[in-house]
Amino acid sequence: MSADIQIPDENDPGRLWRLASRLSAIAVLAALLMLLSGTGLPPLMARFILLIGLIILAAVLLRGKYAKFFSGPAAYVATASLLVLVVLAIFAAELSPQNPYDLRQLDIMDGRQPPGSTNFDKTMTFHLGTDEQGRDILSGILYGLRVSLSVSLVATLMAMVIGVVVGIYAAWAGGRIEAILMRIVDFQLSFPSILVALMLMAAFGRGLDKIVIALIIVQWAYYARTVRGTALSETRKEYIDAARGLGLPAWRIVFGHLLPNCIPPLIVISTVQVANTIVLESSLSFLGVGVPITQPSLGLLIANGYGYMLSGQYWMSMYPGIALLAIVAAINMVGDRLRDTLNPRLSR
Repeated sequence: MSADIQIPDENDPGRLWRLASRLSAIAVLAALLMLLSGTGLPPLMARFILLIGLIILAAVLLRGKYAKFFSGPAAYVATASLLVLVVLAIFAAELSPQNPYDLRQLDIMDGRQPPGSTNFDKTMTFHLGTDEQGRDILSGILYGLRVSLSVSLVATLMAMVIGVVVGIYAAWAGGRIEAILMRIVDFQLSFPSILVALMLMAAFGRGLDKIVIALIIVQWAYYARTVRGTALSETRKEYIDAARGLGLPAWRIVFGHLLPNCIPPLIVISTVQVANTIVLESSLSFLGVGVPITQPSLGLLIANGYGYMLSGQYWMSMYPGIALLAIVAAINMVGDRLRDTLNPRLSR
């Protein structure tokens, strides 16, 4: 067994990639929190940090596996679509023809204009039309994409951290502790996510911070179940026995050996959960218990125009709905490619 033990190489280039991934993850989370709270670095700088951090995380994740990931035209289409939508969401303030929530830029006379119409003084074209308050639908979609993606990414990352801690601890501790933690997970997973989220939002009230907390509470159990199952499988392998035989402390075995081998399935489920979180957040906003009116997501945009569908003014809800469908489909397709790329059992 000792012949299988590999001593870490200080000059291993993989160490640089691992360090880059950790720093990028911290930068992405910090930039998201600063953008949501409105404090910290200037908004444009925080957006560039967020975009660069996401690109580095993607490069680290696919290091040495680009050919397998981009093995078909669907992968190129999904990746390009997701990249475009993410860039549009991050730089919504710079790319939008109008700030739809600045009352000084709105004119009630421009309300419910069809796609392709212009404003009263012919200085602006509403390519996707306007809503009942004269807000440009295209600008609203870009701002809504930013809110939906920001809330979903923050909630997913924080839920993943909590779920990983619970799952790893349950698998490592075993016995009664594992049984208690997993019964809590089973209890939460026995309820529909939308029902739990509705109950939490009814108790918390509306607000970005409140919906993020509700989404974290709804999601963390999925990660705990996944990580616990993967960790139980890994703890039975020889490299864990070898690390224990060398007398390594438990924290070093868990964080240095066990956790890195649990990351591939974790990445796949987190990608899918981002899409599920966007749908869940949009559903809550559509029902009127999600994000506030001053920071609407795609779900709230759809809800605002839903009452005008039967009168023929379809554009208020249809175009935000198409944007929601596009971002969810792109994330799911990329998640499927990641599953096929990172799962060795699917290698042919």
